[in-house]
Amino acid sequence: MSPRPDLREHAGIYLRGLAMGACDIIPGVSGGTIALITGIYERLIGAIGSINLASIKHLVRGDFASLCSDLEKIDIPFLVVLLAGIATAFLLMSGVILTLLTEHTVATYSFFLGLIIASAVAIFLEIRSPNVVTVAYLVVGAVAGYLIGSLGQFDLGHSLPIIFLTGMVALCAMILPGISGAYITLVLNQYEFMLAALRAFSLPEIVAYIAGGVTGLLLFTKALKYLLATYHAAMLALLTGLMLGSSRTLWETGSAAGDMVADGWVFFLVGLVVVGAFEYAKRRYQAGLA
Repeated sequence: MSPRPDLREHAGIYLRGLAMGACDIIPGVSGGTIALITGIYERLIGAIGSINLASIKHLVRGDFASLCSDLEKIDIPFLVVLLAGIATAFLLMSGVILTLLTEHTVATYSFFLGLIIASAVAIFLEIRSPNVVTVAYLVVGAVAGYLIGSLGQFDLGHSLPIIFLTGMVALCAMILPGISGAYITLVLNQYEFMLAALRAFSLPEIVAYIAGGVTGLLLFTKALKYLLATYHAAMLALLTGLMLGSSRTLWETGSAAGDMVADGWVFFLVGLVVVGAFEYAKRRYQAGLA
């Protein structure tokens, strides 16, 4: 007797969630890219975009008819299974990444740097007709990213409000193909701390990060979709610049532990190849849809 179709579908969604989570925890590789390659990106955005903040008002007022109507518009089984896969990957990989950062610092940061540079180039190549305006946005983004990168030199602390705000920004980035939420977490100096929190299953920090992420998704998903649809080239150029400029954080952190050039160039190249492979797979997928 063959498995039920919905069970096979849920298993496939769970596996996609595992792949997304594994990529989302690595700075420079976007879980949004995996969602796009595996054919669930539009379903994911549609499910998130269908979440209505008015549902909270309906719940408080006891208007369960309206609440049920709101919930019917959301692809709840899909989101639950996908998030379960992502959470599983986070818990499994956090210890591995933390060990690499501690015991193989130069190699790991060199690899991350390769991921970031290749991702930035891949994003900029999405701009069909670059012009003076897009280049200007690229420069502005690079300058802003360079200045943001200096945040890592300051002690922002790891208070729950800071973690909440980090989650708010990072999880919004995770749903964009090519933009790494883990990298945002790294720039804001919370990356290793959150990996340790995941490894120790420290609920206050994990809940604060997730709560910030959910808040960010509910507040900004529609705005992000609008900006990317209306100012596509400018947004891509700005994001590219931000990634390139803020990559100073990776270089400075890795250099503090050793020689990034002599000991890290092989891992840097591996990072370039990994993103190149993802981009090749994504373009093959998009070409198949054309």
